[in-house]
Amino acid sequence: MSKSEIWKNVDFYFNDKLHTSDPIMNSILKANSEAHLPAIDVAPNQGKFLYLLAKLKNAKNILEIGTLGGYSSVWLGRALPEDGHLITLEFDKKHAKVAKENIKMAGLENKIEVIVGPALETLPTLKEKGVHFFDFIFIDADKPNNPHYLKWALEYSRPGTVIIVDNVVRNGEVTDEKSEDLSVLGVRQFTDLLSAEPRIESTAIQTVGLKGYDGFVIGVVKE
Repeated sequence: MSKSEIWKNVDFYFNDKLHTSDPIMNSILKANSEAHLPAIDVAPNQGKFLYLLAKLKNAKNILEIGTLGGYSSVWLGRALPEDGHLITLEFDKKHAKVAKENIKMAGLENKIEVIVGPALETLPTLKEKGVHFFDFIFIDADKPNNPHYLKWALEYSRPGTVIIVDNVVRNGEVTDEKSEDLSVLGVRQFTDLLSAEPRIESTAIQTVGLKGYDGFVIGVVKE
């Protein structure tokens, strides 16, 4: 049995034993597939991990950069209290339409707001909407812009804000100094910025499973 088969089997085992999915979440993945969205949603166990982190943080205001079909949006939305709110930013109009339908199906349309357009254009407008900070920020969008997303995440943070960035290992390619892949370059530039940023404490975790070999960065804002 190959390593990737072992990783998948372990995910299947824990997903079954620890109930990391349910009919609604399965329906969202089915809707995304039928709409021919890229199959790049977080895995079920990763979605529940995000949910648990947001619960541990007692997050009331969440920002997500990169909606796709709303799978991770719903996981995070489920962690919110009754008066909580999540803003998720999506570039693609088709993806946003599917996401809105999935969010409504999950009964979270009153908690989750989908904003359509390039994130670097919509992020500045949040201040006009009266948004000053978020408790929890999840970045899972186009990797070349990760350095810019980090700057905006810090702009909308306060001490204690949790920032998570997905897909930072890139199957190990993040260590390739000669890589010309724009996603790898974006992650490396993001990591360099993070390394020099005194306002945040952070670490990186490598992951394996249904989505192959990758990882994420998690940080907590200090000041």
